[in-house]
Amino acid sequence: MKIQCKGRLIDFQVPKIMGILNITTDSFYDGGRYNTRDTALQQVDTLLEEGADCIDVGAASSRPGAAVLTAEEEGQRLYPILEALVARFPDTLFSVDTYNSGTAVESVARGAALINDISGGTMDPKMLSTVGKLKVPYIMTHLQGTPQNMQQQPQYENVVTEVLQFFSEKVQTAYAAGIDDVIVDPGFGFGKTIEHNYSLLKALDRFHSLSCPVMVGLSRKSMIYKLLDISTKEALNGTTVLHALALQKGAHLLRVHDVKYAKECVQLWQALQ
Repeated sequence: MKIQCKGRLIDFQVPKIMGILNITTDSFYDGGRYNTRDTALQQVDTLLEEGADCIDVGAASSRPGAAVLTAEEEGQRLYPILEALVARFPDTLFSVDTYNSGTAVESVARGAALINDISGGTMDPKMLSTVGKLKVPYIMTHLQGTPQNMQQQPQYENVVTEVLQFFSEKVQTAYAAGIDDVIVDPGFGFGKTIEHNYSLLKALDRFHSLSCPVMVGLSRKSMIYKLLDISTKEALNGTTVLHALALQKGAHLLRVHDVKYAKECVQLWQALQ
């Protein structure tokens, strides 16, 4: 499984690590820690030192109940830091986590290499056609509802079948819009109960039928800390266990807060292949 990204061929035969840089004020785990230029630069330096293959920069929180930002509000937070990051780390692939097509345009103009859309194009109808014109890879996440209401009694008849059906339709729409490289993310925690999340993880290998790289975002999420009755700060061990299971099910890209431990997980998984 391979994609073209900023003139490079990214081969997912060895799973890759995407380090998370939240420059929000209210993300569920690290909101407010890295929302200045200097703290963001320092954190990216750490993530790269620990072995991140790319960095996902998000200015709009996607935690349950988070307010939806306008492109203008998002840009005020994002652009100065993104510009500083690209200038400091010119060889690094930066993804921008956004559901606004206008933000996608401005981010790519400032050096972003990928667009990561938690809504899979459902929150902005212009997103797919916009990314198609930008000619960058697109990470398409399944989300039921919006961040404001996604955890208010999410319901499915069969969560695996319905999420797969969503992708089978949306991926084709993305290709028709001119997007060459699509990465799919089942959207753990995005409009799903704990039971839904574990059903998706158990069936993760079924997503290979889409013929797209599969990204998982499990890092320190409520499906771990609520099940174990612990805090997000205590959820690293559970995160690592689920990363190992996701790799066994064929995950190509892990989106993580703790790069060092995810990298070790990939290295140990490789030893078994």
